[in-house]
Amino acid sequence: MKKIFPFFCLVILVTAIQAQSELFLVNGEAIRGYDAVAYFKESKPVKGKKEFSTSWHGANWLFASKENKDTFLANPEKYAPQFGGYCSYGTADSHKAPAQPDAWSIVDDKLYLNYNKDVQVIWRKDQNEMIEKANKNWPEVKKQKD
Repeated sequence: MKKIFPFFCLVILVTAIQAQSELFLVNGEAIRGYDAVAYFKESKPVKGKKEFSTSWHGANWLFASKENKDTFLANPEKYAPQFGGYCSYGTADSHKAPAQPDAWSIVDDKLYLNYNKDVQVIWRKDQNEMIEKANKNWPEVKKQKD
């Protein structure tokens, strides 16, 4: 029994680390602290506030208001960015890349982020094809180390 307990602790730790790597985080915050719901409601990136934060999938999510936080909690999968918040173009190209909150798009009611606005221009040229490739690549890309 004494040998089994440390093994299970290690398995839990490794699982937690792997789960966190599926999200792009800066200082433990998703979307660099921006409000995921604001992209949909206000059509722009809005910085979240620590007083309206919640934990979901091992990340701290910040919101501009209690209403946005409650909206997110009611359906986080709808508002969370695709590909864990990593750059959508990078995911289409089979690698993880960081993303910026001001390089974003909503396509078919899903939030996509890009490395920067220059990459976003390239991504938008073949957006549907890029989304298709990224969706295909994501199961393997999300396993990559940052």
